[in-house]
Amino acid sequence: MNARVFGNDGGETVVLAHGYGGTRFTWEDVVPALVERFRVVVFDWSFSGAAKDGGERYCCSYHGLADELVALMDELGVRRAAFVGHSMAGMIGCIASVARPDLFSHLVLVGASPRYINEDGYEGGFEPGDVDAMLAAAGADFAAWAPRFAEAVVGPGHPSAAARFAKQLGAMRPDAALRVLRAVLTSDLRAVLPDVAARCTIVHCARDAVAPLAVARYMQRAMAGSGGGVGADTVVIESSGHFPQLTAPKEFVRVVETILLDR
Repeated sequence: MNARVFGNDGGETVVLAHGYGGTRFTWEDVVPALVERFRVVVFDWSFSGAAKDGGERYCCSYHGLADELVALMDELGVRRAAFVGHSMAGMIGCIASVARPDLFSHLVLVGASPRYINEDGYEGGFEPGDVDAMLAAAGADFAAWAPRFAEAVVGPGHPSAAARFAKQLGAMRPDAALRVLRAVLTSDLRAVLPDVAARCTIVHCARDAVAPLAVARYMQRAMAGSGGGVGADTVVIESSGHFPQLTAPKEFVRVVETILLDR
């Protein structure tokens, strides 16, 4: 999983987990600042195009990826870490924290969502037909779809960031990319939220085409007083897009430091 550890060995450990289509390099603009205060761990999920085996033995289920995370943290000897999970990695961290609460002191869920499809009384961001069309486009011509998807999710006005994400996404095996995308877009993990006992902060951009702010509000309500935990707070970054670590790295670092140092 290409794990790398940076920073002060005496500082609190912060595990940075990238989301769909990314690699550990998704965090390269924020790691230099974070290592001044924390011990920072970055890695590649098995589905990533940067994984050591090229994604040949990738996992595409949330619970399987939570097992990957637990195994990685055990191997590194990480305990009571702050976990910063972007997008799908946020929900992976939630699942892992329920299974192994000793590993996590704080969950920071960045643009996370337990369910992307709209239902009566729930705003996930996409209609079922939108999801079907996205999966069909990705399956028909992944190489052509990847840069269009990257531009849409990173958001307008950030061509360099979109190009960087498109390069990471395009390095995925097309079969892995499609299977993981299907798992992300069709899963319903809302039942996990009440079981999360770790302290949690939900970080959302004000305008996110992937996960609307309503998702963050739903997650906060679902976690309130859950599992014997302390519930969740929500921090809104006044930015657009789904990748604040790429499009607003200084603000992202400020938010993470405020969350973890002001506890």
